[in-house]
Amino acid sequence: MRDTAAKLLALLKANAREPTASLARKLGLARSTVQERIARLEREGVIKGYTVRVSDEAETRRLSAIVMITADPKQADRVAAELKRMPEVRSLSAVSGAYDMVATVEADTPAKMDVSLDRIGRAPGVARTVSSIILSEKFSR
Repeated sequence: MRDTAAKLLALLKANAREPTASLARKLGLARSTVQERIARLEREGVIKGYTVRVSDEAETRRLSAIVMITADPKQADRVAAELKRMPEVRSLSAVSGAYDMVATVEADTPAKMDVSLDRIGRAPGVARTVSSIILSEKFSR
């Protein structure tokens, strides 16, 4: 990725709502050039989408957990497919080390979190899970 594209991505990560004219000034480019580069990054799949980050105060009623998962290697695809069908599982990553996957789970109440964690643990192909409830986010980039 070229240096200008990397700088543009860094600016968009900091504030995806920043006006194109402002981005162009910061990059020393024409506004139309910045618009085209953003469009190209979207077409190429470098930019997959835009999101809203919500403060801890606004999320006070949501619980989040990180779930480390050990899966039967022959059933890893099945585990991933099963977890993808669970709307409370917000993300799933394959990892190296003692665990095979890490899931991020969200729920409205402790009871719903409990049900979700039990459901993950019972998913076909899941051998073991270790969960940690997220208490607060110290920073996010």
